[in-house]
Amino acid sequence: MDDHDHDHPQYSELSEMDARVRALETLLTEKGLVDRAALDAVVERYEKEVGPHNGAQVVAKAWTDAEYRRWLLEDADAAIASLGHVGRQGEHMVALENTPERHNMVVCTLCSCYPWPVLGLPPVWYKSPAYRSKVVIDPRGVLADFGVSLPEGTQIKVWDSTAEMRYLVIPVRPEGTDGMSEGQLAELVTRDSMIGTGLVHAPSGAAR
Repeated sequence: MDDHDHDHPQYSELSEMDARVRALETLLTEKGLVDRAALDAVVERYEKEVGPHNGAQVVAKAWTDAEYRRWLLEDADAAIASLGHVGRQGEHMVALENTPERHNMVVCTLCSCYPWPVLGLPPVWYKSPAYRSKVVIDPRGVLADFGVSLPEGTQIKVWDSTAEMRYLVIPVRPEGTDGMSEGQLAELVTRDSMIGTGLVHAPSGAAR
């Protein structure tokens, strides 16, 4: 999977809450109340074992298996769990399918609710007040900040995540990828495309 997702400076400032959490973590570590190595191990697990590659696997299967795609759109929890990606009890997943006519984007306006089982740790910009406010009032402007330009006729829908409801965007499959395997397709899917701030592009040289 392509790891070159955008981390734009305008969306990368820590919120007041994030700054307080980091300060508290530092204080607890210095007092010996928190094991830094244990925290690092948890972070490493989410980055390596529970990361965007899980979501990319879900997307690639949806692209290549019509029955799985139907199941995913009807019951994302069960479809995602069938691939071994299970979240905490109480979190309900919903899959949103992008099409040429409709583009979905995801935000959490209250905090930083995020589908960890399929996307891993949220990027800093996702948690920033700048992203959380601008994407609601100017989604096309946010897409432009990420280098994405959609046709004027494409409807943009912004979905607000909560502690109980998380979303996974199924991006549009790029042209020229008909002969690619599920594994090869998964390599094309980026974290940003599954949040809705990015698109999936065919590899250079792909037949059209």
